[in-house]
Amino acid sequence: IHASLAQLDLCIEAFGTSKQKRALNSRRMNTVGDDILSSAVTKAAANIIDTKGVTALIQDMAQDDVQNISMFLPPCNEDADKPADVYKFEDILSPAEYEALQAPAAAFVSVTPKEAAKRAEDKRHCSFVLEELKFLPVDEKSRDHKARCLWFLDTLIKFSYMKVIKKKHPMGPECPHIISKKLMKNFTSLTYNNGSVQNLVSASMKTKITAYVIALALHINNFQTDLTVLQNDLRLQEHRMMDIARAMRLKISKPKGLPGLENGQNHKLGTLSLPLPVQKAPGEQRKRRKMR
Repeated sequence: IHASLAQLDLCIEAFGTSKQKRALNSRRMNTVGDDILSSAVTKAAANIIDTKGVTALIQDMAQDDVQNISMFLPPCNEDADKPADVYKFEDILSPAEYEALQAPAAAFVSVTPKEAAKRAEDKRHCSFVLEELKFLPVDEKSRDHKARCLWFLDTLIKFSYMKVIKKKHPMGPECPHIISKKLMKNFTSLTYNNGSVQNLVSASMKTKITAYVIALALHINNFQTDLTVLQNDLRLQEHRMMDIARAMRLKISKPKGLPGLENGQNHKLGTLSLPLPVQKAPGEQRKRRKMR
């Protein structure tokens, strides 16, 4: 396979280390017409892709992601004077995206306790959403707002289960076009495989989805949320979830006598409060525990 330079760039964007990506940006800004070098580099990259395959490259990158979690978090306003402004709602859902959620979320707005129980029985939605549907506000405006947030959170979690995205509208016809476009643009990596460019939910994109799910759950739950429920919904290992939560400057604690929690003592709560905790390197606490 003879990959073009543009295809090589896509590979670096999808799989490259931070250093490689900086080099790519530098090359783009200072294009030098060295055809011999470009040809050699392109051929070498194509050989690596052919030899290792996309799956192996993704696995290589998964480890590197641990050091780069901060690259995939929602914009953080460290100077915020209230928790709602640390991760602004508009950075999770734009006004146009939020408006588009009215139609698909209508089924949540009108859900009855009986219908909620049926949805739980069918496991039609993630556990977090099924639990929150039991506690929709009575107030019409608040109920509609929470329903839209829950619908998008559920969609994000389902999207995280995908690997290679082959359809233009992977979440089905009920998902608004603007939301499908957002998912493809913001939560997939472009990858080159078997002579074509594909959209992939890579390890780094799974991290990004998780961060946005946490941020949205915090807005839904008054800035304290059960990370263990979200972790199970996202099918993550606990240490990965905690690394992301700590990178988002959450305080981690165990719930004290919260009703409705199974094995509550094993759950971890994440709280966003001010002042924000000092940011620690991912994995630092795990290393400390192992040394004890």
